[in-house]
Amino acid sequence: MSDIVISVEKISKSYQLGVIGTGTFRGDITRWWTRLRGLPDPFAKIGETDYGNRDGETIWALKDVSFNVRQGETLGIIGRNGAGKSTVLKILSQVTAPTSGEVKVNGRIASLLEVGTGFHPELTGRENISLNGAILGMSREEIRRKLDEIVNFSGVEKFIDTPVKRYSSGMYVRLAFAVAAHLEPEILIVDEVLAVGDAEFQKKCLGKMNDVAHEGRTVIFVSHNMSSISVLCKNTLWIDQGSMKMLASTEEVVSSYLISGVTSDGLKEWPEGYSQPGVDEFKFYEVRVVDAEGRVATKLDVRKPFWIQMTYEIKRPLPHCRVGIRLYTELGVVVFEAFDADDPKYTGARQPGCYLLRCEIPGNFLNARRYILSAYAGIPNFKFLAGAESILALDIENTGAVGSQIANLVRDGVVRPQLRWSQDKVEYVASH
Repeated sequence: MSDIVISVEKISKSYQLGVIGTGTFRGDITRWWTRLRGLPDPFAKIGETDYGNRDGETIWALKDVSFNVRQGETLGIIGRNGAGKSTVLKILSQVTAPTSGEVKVNGRIASLLEVGTGFHPELTGRENISLNGAILGMSREEIRRKLDEIVNFSGVEKFIDTPVKRYSSGMYVRLAFAVAAHLEPEILIVDEVLAVGDAEFQKKCLGKMNDVAHEGRTVIFVSHNMSSISVLCKNTLWIDQGSMKMLASTEEVVSSYLISGVTSDGLKEWPEGYSQPGVDEFKFYEVRVVDAEGRVATKLDVRKPFWIQMTYEIKRPLPHCRVGIRLYTELGVVVFEAFDADDPKYTGARQPGCYLLRCEIPGNFLNARRYILSAYAGIPNFKFLAGAESILALDIENTGAVGSQIANLVRDGVVRPQLRWSQDKVEYVASH
């Protein structure tokens, strides 16, 4: 008997752009009437193309994607925003059907695709647990037996008899994941929604998904967090612009994914400026790596300091804005994250103008290996201004350290700091 629980054969998914598709009959009529009068699409987001004027155009969210998942396997799915990851999960969860191709699923699926999936807003948390259990085909006794465990894991005990429409997005995710993971599905599908929860809860979720996999059940996990993917998943599928780019061991796929599109000459430029869609008050223009001699470089001496330089422009005053970097290993492990606002002199409002920001990385701090750099800007808890992911690759080379032959040896770990040591000669008497 085959142990393959999910078989995906050449699935494709297309969408027809036009006047329908707002999600409601009233919205479709409004869009149609607005278009007749020659007005802009009232449902278009800021900076988005007016799809109402592209009637008849077809876009392909997926093109000929094929893969198999075995029982007990934990498969990661990665890719840029809009690559088609969530479309794959929706097809597997039978939320939507493929335009072509075939999907065979052998087992009961529990999906967590977005905040509040499967919840009725007017029902309480307790009632929604029972509803979800019934949808999964569980008996009333099975649901009752799992209820306390679900509530304890979710951490919403005080609000379990409150209608979920009053829950915050974090409470929604906590309860939804607890229900999906504890009602014993053969296949657990989890999208990026875990990013809504706090760090402690994300750690609990990863641990629970690991437990589910060790119990012989199957997990499919979509995430932009390469560290989580690396810890949880043995194999990973990389989807790029709707097509399957790579399916192999997680270490191999994550490494290839992170260095794809990365500039290797130490300089990343955006002549027209770079920011998130709809943001016009902030733009990155340049990020570069500069060595101890002041040259743009990607091969750096492990003993010497180097600098990350970022050129950006602010169009109007931005209170509480911060600009920073995140450094990853080639396997997606976050080495550190740092922001200019860590220095008190940069915590005030940023005034309009063009700026050159420098960050020094000391010598004998990073170990010899390849690193990937990302740059960010935003106003904490309010607005994300720019996120330039995986833009530069840099290699720290083990050219030896000053002082001794022992210092030249290859060391374990991501960092290799030269720490302060002191020693005194003493008379030691053992205590009894």
